[in-house]
Amino acid sequence: MIVTRTMPETLEDRTPSCEAMRQMKIISSGAFEILPPEELGPRIQVSLDEGRPLRVKLGADPSAPDLHVGHMVAIRKLRQFQDLGHQVIFIIGDFTAMIGDPSGRSETRKRLSAEEVRENAKTYFDQVYTVLDPARTEVVYNSQWLGTLRFADIIELASRYTVARMLERDDFDKRFKDEEPIYVHEFLYPLMQAYDSVAVRADIEIGGTDQKFNLLLGREIQREMGQPPQVILTLPLLVGTDGVRKMSKSLGNYIGIGEPAREIYGKTMSLPDESMGDYLRLALGYSGEAAEGLEKQVAAGTLHPRDLKARIAYELTAVFRGEAAAAEAQAQFDQVFRDRKAPDEMPEVSMTIPPGEETLWVVPALVQAGLCESNRQARKAIAAGGVRINGERVADEAQRLAAGEFTLQVGKRAFRKVRLTRQ
Repeated sequence: MIVTRTMPETLEDRTPSCEAMRQMKIISSGAFEILPPEELGPRIQVSLDEGRPLRVKLGADPSAPDLHVGHMVAIRKLRQFQDLGHQVIFIIGDFTAMIGDPSGRSETRKRLSAEEVRENAKTYFDQVYTVLDPARTEVVYNSQWLGTLRFADIIELASRYTVARMLERDDFDKRFKDEEPIYVHEFLYPLMQAYDSVAVRADIEIGGTDQKFNLLLGREIQREMGQPPQVILTLPLLVGTDGVRKMSKSLGNYIGIGEPAREIYGKTMSLPDESMGDYLRLALGYSGEAAEGLEKQVAAGTLHPRDLKARIAYELTAVFRGEAAAAEAQAQFDQVFRDRKAPDEMPEVSMTIPPGEETLWVVPALVQAGLCESNRQARKAIAAGGVRINGERVADEAQRLAAGEFTLQVGKRAFRKVRLTRQ
């Protein structure tokens, strides 16, 4: 049920103390924007005067099974708040994920079923604690409050904001002008994210720059509901492995923090050189001075770009999988890519030559091995020069495979140890 509370007195115009100024400097570091900037200092000062930790909110929709490295930009900022004595509220948007966040989208986002959402969310609890302090973290599902709202409550919430204001949002505005469909449920998403701030009594909400509209709407809905409006802190977006678009599970260009060490390391090594500075600053938390120093070494030719990328890949893998796993992933990567050797360990598959045949055609063999999804994809991989048998490139899609044991490879990282027998 939506309850309107009496608005407490406005924040007093207090001069921030030395401690408040210190916290402001730490909190502001790496931030893209603070809104409104004049409220952060007084909010911190009230927290210090009253001995009440700030409640700092971050939400993530489980649209895929793992959190990704892009989330770490915000989660590292949350850890800074915790180190300053404040309380973090990490919201798993299991309810909002069933709607789909339209932020930055030029088309309607695919909606997920309740079963898909629950399956994806299973890993989130453990993954946030790779960085956050459990003692100062509340991890909650927003279905706890959104799932109990009555239809009358939804109407009440929707009455707090106009369609004209909603259409001011860049993605809605563009789709409206391009005569692309905008469904009513998409308007409900930012309202529900805003109501999350009411439910958890957020003092501060953080998010990517693409979330600015939603975060500001949270301020307005809090004010409408009689709560002090939260301060907004936006953070730069980390580009994905394509080096172009923001890291996103739905775009498939992400590095999942729950992935095996070899995947984290290998995906990081596939980044364009131009992205390395962002990964140093945003994903690993390097200071601007330290990151710039490494970039200058690369520009001067005293540090090879591959060596810097290997450093980033190692450190990123170590954060989530530990030093030993990072070292193993690095050695495995070097063996495969620098030394041109097959990995020591790889999935094994058994195949059988069809009755009446002496050999097996390589195209269906790639599909049976799970290296290609279809014969068509296998042919394309061969034509592109991306298929190898025991390290030798397959030049002809008509090639046949004799019984025996051998290694199949597609691309740079996909290997299978094959045992081929006759019936």
